[in-house]
Amino acid sequence: MRFGLVLAFLAVPVVEIYVIIQVGQVIGAWPTVALLLLESLLGAWIVKREGSRAWAALRDSAGTGRLPGTELADAGLVLVGGTLLLTPGFVTDLAGFFFVLPPTRPLARRLLGWFIARRAARALVTRAPWAGSGGFPGGGAPSGPRVVQGETVRDPRDPDPDDEGPGRVAGG
Repeated sequence: MRFGLVLAFLAVPVVEIYVIIQVGQVIGAWPTVALLLLESLLGAWIVKREGSRAWAALRDSAGTGRLPGTELADAGLVLVGGTLLLTPGFVTDLAGFFFVLPPTRPLARRLLGWFIARRAARALVTRAPWAGSGGFPGGGAPSGPRVVQGETVRDPRDPDPDDEGPGRVAGG
């Protein structure tokens, strides 16, 4: 993960500079700067609008007492997308618009969910107390269901299951 971040921090600026130079050679230097400024202004306006919508949806779901899973993911995507849109460059703007725009945000949310589930599963296997070389006792895959020996003890506070007390149907 750390190697990927270092690579991203090194590769993204190089790719951005390359794309800006290529666009500048096609349309000229000043139109390229104007296009970058226009994208940043448009991105700031969209982030303000979508951020307000995401915040309102988050407040509404918290007010109704339900878990704000989708709303929280949308707010995070708008935050990350806004950061990418305010970063100068065409490639980061493209990724930022993908995270922020309402038509593409559900796909970004699904990709985010897939990525988080994959990371969580990997963390569970590698950091579990039983994790050997394969994540299971003995280092390999489990050979079958794990059986734990024991006995069942009836709790004296529980009613007798054979008793036909109130609310029980006879013969059922």
